[in-house]
Amino acid sequence: MKILITGAQGQVGSELLKEAHNRKHQVYGFGSTELDITDAGQVLDTLAKIQPEVLINAAAYTAVDKAEQESGLAYAVNSMGSENLAKACQKQNIPLLHISTDYVFDGEKASAYTEADTPNPTGVYGASKLEGDQKIQQIWPKHIIVRVSWVFGEQGNNFVKTMLRLAAQRDELSIVDDQFGAPTSAIAISQCLLDILDADTFNQSQCPWGTYHLQSDPGVTWYEFAGEIFQQAKNLGLITKTMKLNPIPSSEFPTPVKRPANSKLDGIKLQQNFSISPVHWQDDLQHMLKNIRAITS
Repeated sequence: MKILITGAQGQVGSELLKEAHNRKHQVYGFGSTELDITDAGQVLDTLAKIQPEVLINAAAYTAVDKAEQESGLAYAVNSMGSENLAKACQKQNIPLLHISTDYVFDGEKASAYTEADTPNPTGVYGASKLEGDQKIQQIWPKHIIVRVSWVFGEQGNNFVKTMLRLAAQRDELSIVDDQFGAPTSAIAISQCLLDILDADTFNQSQCPWGTYHLQSDPGVTWYEFAGEIFQQAKNLGLITKTMKLNPIPSSEFPTPVKRPANSKLDGIKLQQNFSISPVHWQDDLQHMLKNIRAITS
């Protein structure tokens, strides 16, 4: 399959590129400097030139706190960029796969969020992503939107890499313990998207287009996630000391944007329609840490 990937140099996009190559797809990957999705003309020209069979959008503005000061840029990339891609895909009659986020919800629900729950973002990042999702839904029926949570991977900035960096500098850390969710690896997200492409029903008359949640298990707090990172890192010899972790409430770690207290996503719909089961982040974390060890040793 001929696939065009936007945001191909990012955390998920880079993994998508590798996984698609491994599956023998014909892949065209563009970073933001090569394809600016906020430029409608450039998007149209690129799709017309390459004539892909499907477009996967992994491009996004993801700086949650910085978005409060750079709202124009956040909306340009996450909303206008999504609109441009949807219109171009409509013109070329090709499916659009798009990555969204748990931040479209306010986190006040006690149980895992389903696709039927009403979004209510608490900041610019979540609001701009939601607006992009809505534009895709309004413009082009042939879409699959996959919402994910707490993304980590070898590329880009993420919680795992931050914890490893801090472990080299300190012996003790205070970590928020009242925000609950589920880490999701860039590899798992990439595999999910490509498994959707491989489904017998994809882009057929009975294709179940729409919005889906990728469920990751087990659910944890940031404090518990940090503990698992340090335990695995120590087991692999990436760190030699035992980190002292102190659980703290969110009120002791204020941020410009309120984080959802609950980010857990329910993936039943994805399993029913595409036979994609919940992913397990602990194995993917170990895979990532082993790769880091191989690079640094």
